[in-house]
Amino acid sequence: MEYIGSALQAHTLTLTLNRPDKANAFNRDMILELQTALDEAAQDEGVRCVVLTGAGANFCSGQDISEMLAVQDQDVSYHEHLRETYNPLILQLRQIEKPVIAAINGPVAGAGLGVALACDLRIAAESAQFTVGFTGIGLVPDSGVSLLLPVLIGLGRATEFTFSNLPISAQEALDWGLVNRLVPAESVVATATQIGMMLALGPVGAFGATKKAFNRAMLPNLEDVLEYEGELQEIAGKQDEHRIGVEAFLAKEMPNFL
Repeated sequence: MEYIGSALQAHTLTLTLNRPDKANAFNRDMILELQTALDEAAQDEGVRCVVLTGAGANFCSGQDISEMLAVQDQDVSYHEHLRETYNPLILQLRQIEKPVIAAINGPVAGAGLGVALACDLRIAAESAQFTVGFTGIGLVPDSGVSLLLPVLIGLGRATEFTFSNLPISAQEALDWGLVNRLVPAESVVATATQIGMMLALGPVGAFGATKKAFNRAMLPNLEDVLEYEGELQEIAGKQDEHRIGVEAFLAKEMPNFL
């Protein structure tokens, strides 16, 4: 199965997360396909801007919990998993010297939120919701969320919505600077693509250098943060809270961590 759809128009490459039956949750193959697509986009002079979106009604619900459960008895290291998957993916999004626009067509959570936050611009559906997600299954934020979310909306708000696991509404996301623009759901991809085509006509080399400057000014410790998130996730993944959270998630119940 092809997990990443790809379409090029007027120097703007649209990459589509394509697991709509799973709310576009990431499995390993999907992450690796996206990494490859971004590598190719970085090298392709015909690509001057990237738009990232999701198929169907969701942008991305994060890591596929069923994949985590399938390897539970293999003593898989969450830290090593992050080193091979989400950590390099987040760095790719920040380091590609071309604009990357997230066309957030629906709900986004967990690692999917990290991916959206790592993009340069976020165009969101008026119906979109943003859920941190990790604490609901007894884990800590990874995929750069522990840095990128406070940078965009402030530490207090980031803490509240990480601890509560409640969704941030599209309007709140706009008001707080989490997204750049809200549009009707049916217009998200078209609007993001239009912006992408406009940027593709611009000085993409200067845009890339600007990203490097912003990374140095605002995210100089991103790589260290990703590594530390992995260390903490390794510990959290072995605790009873994680087991309780996953069991409740699968049963569609509220977890009881008492």
